[in-house]
Amino acid sequence: MKRGNAMLTNRTYVLADEVDFLHNYYERLVVQEVHDQSERVQQGDRDFLADVACVALNRLPPRYIRHDVDMTFFMSPQDMVEIERKVSQAVTDALSYVESRERGETPRLPPVEVSLISTRGDKPAKAAKAEKAAEEPKPAKAAAKTKAPKKKS
Repeated sequence: MKRGNAMLTNRTYVLADEVDFLHNYYERLVVQEVHDQSERVQQGDRDFLADVACVALNRLPPRYIRHDVDMTFFMSPQDMVEIERKVSQAVTDALSYVESRERGETPRLPPVEVSLISTRGDKPAKAAKAEKAAEEPKPAKAAAKTKAPKKKS
């Protein structure tokens, strides 16, 4: 068992005991969603669960946290709904993909949505400001002044 010293404290730690001190927020959500959507997983097919979860997790943005409350504390109800929707869709796509591969097909996953959840409270304000700026007509540029040629005396 490997032991080391913590960098900021004199506390000795055992690395094997601390592996779970951080995790990707989406891992638990994805595993639960795979279980909810797949009868095979409900019957105990752990290999299928792992395959589907890996495909789904690779389609979601990583969000590494120490405690789930760290993430949910800063999210709005709209963010929570969006996360649930994205997890559900990622799992649905992953189930279809893995099952198609098992049948010997060469499936293609749909493109990943690029918009990511912001955990800042100013997200709606920034979006509204950007929309307003896009709607406003841009002022016409003033015509460039041209210099008149100098007269020779």
